[in-house]
Amino acid sequence: MKIALVGYGKMGKAIEKTALARGHRVVSIIDVENTDDFRSAAFKSADVAIEFSAPSAAFDNYMQCFAAGVPVVAGTTGWLERLDEIKAICKNEGKTFFYASNYSIGVNIFFTLNKYLAKLMNDFPAYDVRMSETHHIHKQDAPSGTAITLAEDLIAGLDRKRRWTSGTEGGDASDIVIESVREGETPGIHEVVYESEVDYIRIKHSAKSRAGFALGAVLAAEFTVGKKGFLGMDDLLQPATGNRTMIY
Repeated sequence: MKIALVGYGKMGKAIEKTALARGHRVVSIIDVENTDDFRSAAFKSADVAIEFSAPSAAFDNYMQCFAAGVPVVAGTTGWLERLDEIKAICKNEGKTFFYASNYSIGVNIFFTLNKYLAKLMNDFPAYDVRMSETHHIHKQDAPSGTAITLAEDLIAGLDRKRRWTSGTEGGDASDIVIESVREGETPGIHEVVYESEVDYIRIKHSAKSRAGFALGAVLAAEFTVGKKGFLGMDDLLQPATGNRTMIY
């Protein structure tokens, strides 16, 4: 498989290492100083582009990929106010876009556990729920996309919760407070805590390095090739059912 990398920071380099180890070729690398290469023959030859850049650049990067006819695996968060535009383009123009707030297989198992626990805890209103997420100091968005996904799944599963708020905002009993911490080079820690007057229930995922995110992104790229539409981790993780077309 021929891969283009859009964004060549620490995640981009980790993805490159994983892709090469799995026998793929990196045919184009685009970063802030060479965005003209979106129009290059090398970029257009890619089977898929894996994009981990900055929130301010992400949407334009996706449009450049679509213009070049290259499917996208998107790992940038903090731009989701335009996600519906991407979904519409996939549906109406036949483009291919894979999005996940987190590509770690372990985190996606954690998502499933979080949903299941929320359904159980819906019957126990004595427990309030809160969240925290910790990342490296270079991460630009807060809360993280992963934390927002966890919070939205909590809201879907808990009748007593209506919205999430950041740790700097006030709220009422129907809010889920997310505390965001930025320190050092922490690759990612997410925790969901239920607390009553008598005890705590905690579930937590801690990434050891970026390797798990990189592997998940490359697996998503392998899965995306040959498909159409808007895709996500639920598609990737379900039992294989052949190379069918998926339209959001």
